[in-house]
Amino acid sequence: VLLGSGLTVLSQPLMYVKVLVQVGYEPLPPTLGRNIFGRQVYQLPGLFSYAKHIVKVDGRAGLFKGLAPRLCSSAIGTVVHSKVLQELPTSPWGQCPLSGGLFPPDSCFLLQPGASKKEPVSSLEQVLKETSREMVARSAATLITHPFHVITLRCMVQFIGRETKYSGTLSAFTTIYREEGILGFFAGLIPRLLGDILSLWLCNMLAYLINTYALENGVGSALGSGVLSLLSQVSTMTEMKSYSQAVTGFFASMLTYPFVLVSNLMAVNNCGLAGGLLPYAPTYSSWLDCWSQLHREGNMSRGNSLFFRKIPAGKRYVWE
Repeated sequence: VLLGSGLTVLSQPLMYVKVLVQVGYEPLPPTLGRNIFGRQVYQLPGLFSYAKHIVKVDGRAGLFKGLAPRLCSSAIGTVVHSKVLQELPTSPWGQCPLSGGLFPPDSCFLLQPGASKKEPVSSLEQVLKETSREMVARSAATLITHPFHVITLRCMVQFIGRETKYSGTLSAFTTIYREEGILGFFAGLIPRLLGDILSLWLCNMLAYLINTYALENGVGSALGSGVLSLLSQVSTMTEMKSYSQAVTGFFASMLTYPFVLVSNLMAVNNCGLAGGLLPYAPTYSSWLDCWSQLHREGNMSRGNSLFFRKIPAGKRYVWE
């Protein structure tokens, strides 16, 4: 919990800028710069220029708006995730000593009760079971902490209209309940849940395919080359598996980013803040309506990158 809280504090300015960009708020005009190929293009302000603007307006403390509810969300989410995993049944087969974690190779003979000693348990079956457990735990944590997530986003978006409507975590709960009822605490929940679930399954299944059909061939070819060679191959494969998990996680997060964007926009849409109204966003009837409009405008990846933010042709942005 302490480590997670520390990372949350360090990443707060990054998330703050990202949320404002996702909403479509551009306080600074485009500047003429060069892309990675050396060509001159007009670019929107990047992370550091944006952060400097926030510091200029609100001081350095301004970069940490919404930190308190986000810390609550992080701490509570960690506890709920851990408790749910403890309550769910674990895999009865344990872990393969060659796998390095969730993805045991098919060559490991993990026996089910009553199974033949020559019959290995399918590692795919274990991946499906472990991913399902993780999905339930993550979904429970997301469901419990989503009200804090909504408050965090609204505290940040207040920067646009200079409002003070959500000035404290407890008062924000009262405000949302009075104006929107219970459903207000779960604005944007469905796309967030869908994005988390899709990202988890994409990450784990891609990692399973890479670990099974790409990396384990090396261990299989080393089985007849002696113990030292085998141990060397196992060590290399374990290291490669950690890299493959990181790469597949990044790839999955890129593919599911539109769900994150739509969720955040729905959390602040039509909540009485300037950042949730025109000219930044119309009033969406549902998250599907939000998705459809962003898709038509070509803005499904808005805020995904905070560097080299080229202005796409034909797009309109609002800046002061």
